[in-house]
Amino acid sequence: MDYEKLAELLFSDIKTIPEEYENKYAPRSLPKGARVTRFAPSPTGYLHIGGLFSALISKLTADVSGGSFYLRIEDTDKKREVEDGVSGIVKGLSDFGIDVTEGVTGLDSEVGDYGPYTQSKRVDIYKCFAKDLVRRGLAYPCFCTPKELSNMREEQEKDEITSGYYGEFAKCRNLSFEEISKNISAGIPYAIRLRSPGTEDGKVTFDDLIKGKIEMPENIMDIVLLKTDGIPTYHFAHCIDDHLMRTSCVVRGDEWISSVPIHIQLFRVCGFKVPKYAHIAPIMKLDDGGKRKLSKRKDPEAAVEYYSKSGYPKESVLEYLFTLANSNFEDWRRANQDALLSDFPFSLKKMSVSGALFDLQKLNDVSKNVISFMSADEVLEKTLAWAKEYNTSFYELLVADETKSREILNIDRKKAKPRKDIAKWSEVLEYVSYFFNEIYEADSSALPENINRTDAVEILKAYNWNATDDKDEWFQRVKDLCEPFGFTPNVKEYKENPDAFKGHVGDVSTVIRVAMTSRTNTPDLYSIMQILGEDEIKNRIKAAIAAWEKK
Repeated sequence: MDYEKLAELLFSDIKTIPEEYENKYAPRSLPKGARVTRFAPSPTGYLHIGGLFSALISKLTADVSGGSFYLRIEDTDKKREVEDGVSGIVKGLSDFGIDVTEGVTGLDSEVGDYGPYTQSKRVDIYKCFAKDLVRRGLAYPCFCTPKELSNMREEQEKDEITSGYYGEFAKCRNLSFEEISKNISAGIPYAIRLRSPGTEDGKVTFDDLIKGKIEMPENIMDIVLLKTDGIPTYHFAHCIDDHLMRTSCVVRGDEWISSVPIHIQLFRVCGFKVPKYAHIAPIMKLDDGGKRKLSKRKDPEAAVEYYSKSGYPKESVLEYLFTLANSNFEDWRRANQDALLSDFPFSLKKMSVSGALFDLQKLNDVSKNVISFMSADEVLEKTLAWAKEYNTSFYELLVADETKSREILNIDRKKAKPRKDIAKWSEVLEYVSYFFNEIYEADSSALPENINRTDAVEILKAYNWNATDDKDEWFQRVKDLCEPFGFTPNVKEYKENPDAFKGHVGDVSTVIRVAMTSRTNTPDLYSIMQILGEDEIKNRIKAAIAAWEKK
């Protein structure tokens, strides 16, 4: 076989040679030990939380080594591609703090010297390298129809032998140039297959940066490199892309481990250096006492947009993902409460081999803690940004008086141990609702059972709000209400002799709290009343008295 002649027959329109691309995409100028990583999703659906996690791990791997991280879009499967798939990926990454400084930045935009970063724009590059493999006798055209391939697999399964296109079953592997030329002249569609150098007893060994040493059978299949439409398969395209974009460490889900023998073989037959691999175990979820992967179909929290719509701050989601990434992160955070996430010494070797367990409640706890340390300005800004997109009526309510909104969100915020009431911006509406008559609904049933309604009415009738009181003076007025109605102003005294009193000062203040907010647990009551103002305080006391007297 004259392979040079065959290569020209198959790829007469391809004039570029691999060396030209090697020169165009020169090795990156990076420090020794720096790793180049990528996130390379397909725009065939929404961005999964597992995808966000994978992107984060890829970026951290590059950052801690002083390397580079880029975004590549693998869009060769046009049949499954969804509208706005690319935009959704870019937005999902950006919304949660993974800013792309190289690669695809939008539907028709990208930055960087190693593009195009979208596979559908790189077809001639793949054909160039496929032509080179044909020229070197390492690839060939296959004219087998889908029906022929299906019949072959059925026969293999019937005979209980390994199914696939290899060895004696690779019908087109040894076609003559004349036979190939005749088929092409007849217009018979063909794919380009690898002439696999693998043997049935061959082994491939690699050191996974997360899972350790792995040994697997060598690939013996003559896999498809270019499909009949000239579009590359994932296997071939990613090999060419990772080499030319100078990827040194491939971080991806461990469902790809089974493909590693194919990928290592492709790198080697193409004459490329094999990158390091780091395979991430999937994020798991407890279900009926067992564990399973987060499901796109079953679990709304599997979609990254779920967190955007719910209003989780990107800082909270990232903080939580760090707890899944490295087992020592939480200890580090306790010792470094004010440190940036970028200061954390992330290590692939400290990742879970079996898969981290996703816990939505823990995310909420992490997020409450993160938000509790934000300033009122920051909370208001982020709440407004969320509400403007997802709850316009709430947005308009907040911006109508931003000074008041800021004062509300500042209550109990500047404390050594700030309150932790809010896990996501969608919860702010309920948290502040009693400050706004437009949305506040008084609930007369909120009074605790241990407080007699008759006593509550008398307490409110006797209570006297004075707008000029400071906090100590205000609290003294509450204490002064205790003894006349059988309560003690001393909590310790009540605990020592509970039968001697109806309750303590906390119960009296609860009566006022419920009248103001319809809640028994709120931030600082004095601050709440300062914001409500004298007229509203009187109106709410009057309404509470009327409601409790009816009971």
